[in-house]
Amino acid sequence: MEKVEVKDAGGKLGVMIVGVGGAVASTFIAGTLAVRIGKGLAAGSITQLATIRLGKRNANRFPKIKDVVPLADLGDIVFGGWDIFEENVYEAALHAEVLKKEDLDIVRDGLESIVPIPGVFDREFVRRLNGTHVKPQGTRREYTERLRADIRRFRKENKCDRVVVMWAASTEVYISQSEEHASLSAFERALDNDLAAVISPSMCYAYAAISEGAPFIMGAPNLCVEIPALVELAKMERVPVCGKDYKTGQTLIKTVIAPMLKTRMLGLDGWFSTNILGNRDGEVLDDPGSFRTKEVSKLSVIDTILQPQIYPELYGNIYHKVRINYYPPRKDNKEGWDNIDITGWLGYPMQLKIDFLCRDSILAAPLCLDLVLFSDLALRCGFSGMQTWLSFYFKSPIHDEDSVPEHDLFIQHTILKNTLRRIIGEPTLDYLD
Repeated sequence: MEKVEVKDAGGKLGVMIVGVGGAVASTFIAGTLAVRIGKGLAAGSITQLATIRLGKRNANRFPKIKDVVPLADLGDIVFGGWDIFEENVYEAALHAEVLKKEDLDIVRDGLESIVPIPGVFDREFVRRLNGTHVKPQGTRREYTERLRADIRRFRKENKCDRVVVMWAASTEVYISQSEEHASLSAFERALDNDLAAVISPSMCYAYAAISEGAPFIMGAPNLCVEIPALVELAKMERVPVCGKDYKTGQTLIKTVIAPMLKTRMLGLDGWFSTNILGNRDGEVLDDPGSFRTKEVSKLSVIDTILQPQIYPELYGNIYHKVRINYYPPRKDNKEGWDNIDITGWLGYPMQLKIDFLCRDSILAAPLCLDLVLFSDLALRCGFSGMQTWLSFYFKSPIHDEDSVPEHDLFIQHTILKNTLRRIIGEPTLDYLD
């Protein structure tokens, strides 16, 4: 198989994060700094710990991915980014209360050196927050130009060869795709005419990143980088984009349990999911507009996996309910309860009960690391537009309008590894042998 031509991974890789002081970003940064000096385990990271089978099973070739795939070295990463609050990343991480102070103090100097750039903020899109470290009021076009200047300045000051931009900020209120999103020319007219209702802050960041040749990762369920206008721009600039909404807790469980039900041809009558969460994300999602954006992302998983139109007798009348409840005492320690009513032989009812006491940012941090390294890899491979091979990491994977997204975790995992095999010139595995 022909090997993909991959540009060298050497040089500094800038990682600019939107929401750099948030719980997810600060946990990701602190953990990466600790791992690269041998003071932490990168549990949850495929790029750092997973192996990949090469060749037939009897060849017994199972090297670590990082030993055979040309990924950027952790020591070459430089962190920065934007936030609507002015705390440096050390102060922000203390405030988030995800990692213990003694763990943060190991990399304190590195965290304190990361001071956020003022962010783009529009309270119409995030109603439960009041940003205090924000860019001066401007038009949508002015915002994108300021963000582009930020990226250029960061690249120059840190002598970065490449930059990846990642959204780890709050969930914006729900908006539908409109005619302004249908093409790049329509989108740029909307920018110039300051149509703020249809161009969200996250779209400004995505447009700026892509225009500066930086891959963009959408970690929230916002309508953003999957709109035709930004996909067109990404292809034109030969920039990879991926998203959306990091797959961490309850939806991760769904992408495992739902394929199990379908594989065994067990029926499903109802699936009730509820969460309690107390961090800033929970506060934002307490607003119905932001919750609606998250709800759409979460609800799409089961129907896509179970295909009720093909199996109406098993999945044609599912009642699926999702709830997220803001509960400050829990902070970042999310708890997700699932009640699953299933049917078996002759229609006899059974139930599954799942109580997942997870740590939201602890689960998200390794995903952020993998997505940064794989997005940079995609850029150096010359890939552009939607990177559907990274669907493994997202609740609501972006996809072409004429295709169905893949939600089954294990199929996504196979697609991910087969893409890596193709990149390094190894045969893909389409069946077990």
